[in-house]
Amino acid sequence: MKKQLSETYSKIYDAIKCIPYGKVATYGQIAEVAGLQGQARLVGYALFSLPEDMDIPWHRVINAKGEISGLPDPDWRNIQKGLLEAEDIQFNKDGRVDLKVYRW
Repeated sequence: MKKQLSETYSKIYDAIKCIPYGKVATYGQIAEVAGLQGQARLVGYALFSLPEDMDIPWHRVINAKGEISGLPDPDWRNIQKGLLEAEDIQFNKDGRVDLKVYRW
């Protein structure tokens, strides 16, 4: 089972690696790209389990509302927002990214 899970997570990580600089993708979108339609939550689990030494643009994955999803550590929300803003991705006054503009 662990090997299968690892293969699934690898598909998710490979999909995330494809998100271009200055763009974002939703959890559901990444699930579709990885061939895991309807499994957006699994993308969240994969990101939560992301090995520290793995170089993927995890910060480019946001929820379907254009928001940074709730994270266990509030500092990570600020880190993710800062990384996105460094790529010229703008947030509106409600803290959302315009998916019509920035969605991959």
